[in-house]
Amino acid sequence: MSIATSTHPTVDAEAAQTRGQIHLGVFFQGVNFSTVWNAAESGSQTEFESFRRLIQTAERGLFSAFFLGEGLRLREHLGAIHALDVVGRPDAGIQLAALAAVTHRIGLVATQNTTFHEPTALAHRLGTLDLLSEGRAAWNIVTTDNAWTGENFRRGGYLDHADRYTHAEYVVNTVKALWDSYPADAPADSPDAAAWSAPGTAESVVTADRYTSVAAVSRVPRSAQEHPVLFQAGDSPEGRDFAARNADVIFSTHSAFEAATDFAADIRHRTEAAGRPADDLKIFPGQEFILADTEAEARDKARWVRESQVTPQTALAFLEQTWGRSLGEFDPEGPLPDIPSVAEQTSETRGTGFHGHRAAEQIASWRALSEEKGLSIRQLVIHLTSGRGFVGSYSGVADELLRYAEAGVVDGFNVTPYLVPSGLDDIVNGLIPELQERGIYPTEYRGETLREHLGLRRPLTRRHLA
Repeated sequence: MSIATSTHPTVDAEAAQTRGQIHLGVFFQGVNFSTVWNAAESGSQTEFESFRRLIQTAERGLFSAFFLGEGLRLREHLGAIHALDVVGRPDAGIQLAALAAVTHRIGLVATQNTTFHEPTALAHRLGTLDLLSEGRAAWNIVTTDNAWTGENFRRGGYLDHADRYTHAEYVVNTVKALWDSYPADAPADSPDAAAWSAPGTAESVVTADRYTSVAAVSRVPRSAQEHPVLFQAGDSPEGRDFAARNADVIFSTHSAFEAATDFAADIRHRTEAAGRPADDLKIFPGQEFILADTEAEARDKARWVRESQVTPQTALAFLEQTWGRSLGEFDPEGPLPDIPSVAEQTSETRGTGFHGHRAAEQIASWRALSEEKGLSIRQLVIHLTSGRGFVGSYSGVADELLRYAEAGVVDGFNVTPYLVPSGLDDIVNGLIPELQERGIYPTEYRGETLREHLGLRRPLTRRHLA
């Protein structure tokens, strides 16, 4: 399978061999304010048809993976459910199981939390998805330690912040041990076999840490890719080291070329320090693409996207999280509020991007920036939230991505579409043919599993085996 090519001259085959390949994944966010949910061309954020159309478009474009987030509690704003943005999403595991039936090669990435999910349940849920999708499942490993999220669970916010990665590593190691405990070739492959599964094939896993104890046997054999692919997105030093020890792919927010270069150097150093080859951990920055036939058209489209993402009401709500009070009496097209904040530090109830800021310091920096650049409230919020994104013509953005491929600073990008379900159409129909002509994008899926397509080695716990 390949995407129809453009009129751009075909690159020299020998030159193409010296370039890296750019993979693409898609992030169906569900909880965010970057999705323009109220546009006329926008579809449902929860109906299966939106998920189906988006993932099948991605697979037509040879995307490596379809990534679903996980929200363990509805976001709140000033003590009430936050209603301006998209605030809820269906369960990732159930959605991906349904989507496995209408796709063939694209990877299926479920965000699953190590704090509030039991290792045995995680191993079974993800192992089942991997088995039923014939080796296309992946786990995006996330941690949570706040009591606000924990109120939805029996244990509550029981996890000390310092222990979040320690416990996550225990959970990941336990899950991998459970996957390893039931060999893929255990079930009978002939009707003449004496038993469906050889006696003693599945081994018991007994382990414990400060928070959890496990004595279990896996209930499903492994898939063709042995383990689901492991994704991780922690950006703190602890998070990067955790990924270097455990993950196959790391998401990042460092998509600008210089930042991506520095991030790649750091990750490869940490990966080698963890005893792995430097290229063992693939790097996928998150990115938004705003594309058109010409640069001018793309700039006009980007202006519409930004103004649609940041409505006057959204702009005020953005600031209210830091001020800690309603700002409805202020004009979003006017200057920043001239009143002090009520909150000392922002809470976690609007998500990690809004969490843990010292309010007075944050407001002072925003006020200086808005005065320097002459920005209104809404213009400031647009400025603060528009840091990532390739904006340009199909050929211009392809040339920009060629720079990344030749430098080898990323292995791919995780695309955040601003429209659902049509947000990948421009990429698949216009950009990917340009990338293929430059020799930096796949023209077919490599193998049948996600691990094969991404060019990953065997799981870490399986490499010692013949």
